[in-house]
Amino acid sequence: MKLRKLGRSGPSVSALGLGCMGMSALYGPADEKESLATIHAALEAGISLLDTGDFYGMGHNETLVRQAIQGRRDQAFVCVKFGAQRSPDGQFVGVDTRPASVKNFLAYSLQRLGTDYIDLYQPARVDRSVPIEDTVGAIADMEKAGYVRCIGLSEASVETLRRANSIHPIAALQIEYSIITRDIESDVMPALRKLGVGVTAYSVLSRGLLAGKTSSFARGDFRAHLPRFAAENLQANLKIIEALKQISAERRITVSQLCIAWAINRGEDIIPLIGARTRAQLQEALGAVDISLTGSELERIEKAVPVNAVAGTRYGAEQMAMLNG
Repeated sequence: MKLRKLGRSGPSVSALGLGCMGMSALYGPADEKESLATIHAALEAGISLLDTGDFYGMGHNETLVRQAIQGRRDQAFVCVKFGAQRSPDGQFVGVDTRPASVKNFLAYSLQRLGTDYIDLYQPARVDRSVPIEDTVGAIADMEKAGYVRCIGLSEASVETLRRANSIHPIAALQIEYSIITRDIESDVMPALRKLGVGVTAYSVLSRGLLAGKTSSFARGDFRAHLPRFAAENLQANLKIIEALKQISAERRITVSQLCIAWAINRGEDIIPLIGARTRAQLQEALGAVDISLTGSELERIEKAVPVNAVAGTRYGAEQMAMLNG
């Protein structure tokens, strides 16, 4: 497995990360045994970065990761997002990143994960009612106490990043980035590179859209309600997939591998997170790590899929309003 530095001064981690959310939440039922086998296979393949959140399955995902890393803690770089609040029926009801809440959330995550420290700790969203300096300051206190190794942010604007970084170096920003979601290229990415902040890029397959998952959603799969999968947008988005199929066929790789390779080839400071829930999906994603794309191939891909070509926003209106960027 190739390694990449997490930001200018952060540790080295695998060039590909495993996003564990779908093993517990939002994508319908998952097979727990297969989920554990997939995490184990990822660790054995050299994937060290495991991404979870304390609100994924209301704690279930952290307990799943705990089982997976028992006896293998030194192989795993565990990233945890916190602060998102959910009701008993699973609805998102707010964000809380007050300093006392930071420490409270962290205490429960350490317990569920069965570990003494978390490698990268980051608020899942920016809490507009709490100065980011207060939130980052509280995490920095926990770093000094040995409970946290690195500090990150998720879906934060350039202004928020700069303010946070003035309090403590930010190792990485987690944000959506893919061939069809390239908003960060205009202002966020240049600012990150100037500050020396890395990127953990999630949804590089646009929640399975680019992998061909366009219908037959299981009960509880939130994609059935996302604008990009809605009937009025889907036909336009299928044309994007067809254009990518043509390019990937010439390279004798899958569209998924092409999209992951595209993200990997966009810069050494980008670490794509793949949401594999099965060993088969994992193996396909691993095949993208060694795919090099030439400058002309990257140009061709971006010509086939221009910026803003996708139809529909990445979330519904309510969740889009929670984004800081």
